[in-house]
Amino acid sequence: MKDNPLSSSADASPTGGQLFFSRLHGLEVGAVPLLLFIGIASIVTISAIAGLLPKNMIGGLAVIMTLGFAFAKIGRMLPVLKDVGGPAILCLMVPSVLVYFGLFEAHTLATVHLLMKEANLLYFVIACLVVGSILGMNRVILIQGMIRMFVPLVTGTVISVLSGLLVGTLFDYSPYHTFFFIIVPIIAGGIGEGILPLSLAYSAILGQTPDVYVAQLAPAAVVGNIFAIICAGVLARIGMRRPSLTGNGMLIRSDEDNCVFAQTQEAQRTDFQLMGGGLLMICTFFIVGGLFEKLVHIPGPVLMILIAVLCKYAQVIPKSMEQGASSCYKFVSAVLVWPLMIGLGMLYVPLESVVAVFSVGYVIVCGSIVIAMALSGYLIATKLNMYPVEAAIVTSCHSGLGGTGDVAILSASNRMALMPFAQIATRIGGASTVIAATLLLSWIV
Repeated sequence: MKDNPLSSSADASPTGGQLFFSRLHGLEVGAVPLLLFIGIASIVTISAIAGLLPKNMIGGLAVIMTLGFAFAKIGRMLPVLKDVGGPAILCLMVPSVLVYFGLFEAHTLATVHLLMKEANLLYFVIACLVVGSILGMNRVILIQGMIRMFVPLVTGTVISVLSGLLVGTLFDYSPYHTFFFIIVPIIAGGIGEGILPLSLAYSAILGQTPDVYVAQLAPAAVVGNIFAIICAGVLARIGMRRPSLTGNGMLIRSDEDNCVFAQTQEAQRTDFQLMGGGLLMICTFFIVGGLFEKLVHIPGPVLMILIAVLCKYAQVIPKSMEQGASSCYKFVSAVLVWPLMIGLGMLYVPLESVVAVFSVGYVIVCGSIVIAMALSGYLIATKLNMYPVEAAIVTSCHSGLGGTGDVAILSASNRMALMPFAQIATRIGGASTVIAATLLLSWIV
């Protein structure tokens, strides 16, 4: 008797339960399969509750990486929140809330404290992010982009500073507080490349530990990023209604010039020996910054940024070492930024301090800074042979949360082709802001 082909095909079709588990197997949390991640998280949680976590770097990394992977995943999935810097918000604020309500064991907090303070993971991450990102940029795009973006960025920065100071005065904020704790963090280039080195610089000048300043600086950066995304969406709609104002992803009214920025860097295979050499070089840049600090009395992390830019411009670093440093940057930015935010949120972002920062006036000041930045790019574009919509979107990237903010802003406007210019605005504009603000603060204090 022959088998019924219909019945055999029905038997072969997966059941509802099989479909459910196949989907589970396809889910990942920070590149870790979901079911495996649940097992890892269970082990770390049980160890933490029992007070049996190793009180060393391994125990601290286990805690912050588990929470960092989880909250970053959730932040990328939640509606609305995913479009306004959800991972940064959750990774910084949820641990602060958990600590406020006493949901972490003292042993767990002590373990994370050892990693963050005694092992100083913060300095390591900052050095990798700043040096690696600068050395990893395409030099032609870096130079040409700086030339093209110099006038819009400088003009936008000046106008946004003046706007922020004016609106801040209307809401009874002192010029000192408005500039250094609202304006500067918004245009500093994001969390990793801006807020963190800025907190080190403030610490060196004002005396408190770097982590204290993160709670004061990060909220402005997050709010600024939200306004930048909204501005990008509005600008995209303006471009749809007035086609003459937009290049549909082209910034410059010249096909020849746009071709320069359309080029992409070749995909490079990760070489772990080069990565090790790049890591050693990053550490050396940090040490050199500290040595020059003794001579010129400017915070070492700021000098590290300046030296990295000069070395990239002068081509004094071998290509292989630039590739190694860039690989370190990609690893740290993909893996350690969100866990680092967890550590900062657990130890140095008191919930009451963050809540005290927010007010209607605070949000309006942040909005005025970003809107002034975008509006200046829009108005000056025609004189620079640029499309107004694209120029405004690129200058608004100066107010975003680093690379993550650039992606969110350009996605909101459907202008991903502007990424090279956005990177110039974020990285070089942010680094310049950190350096200028630090010098000014050191002179004032």
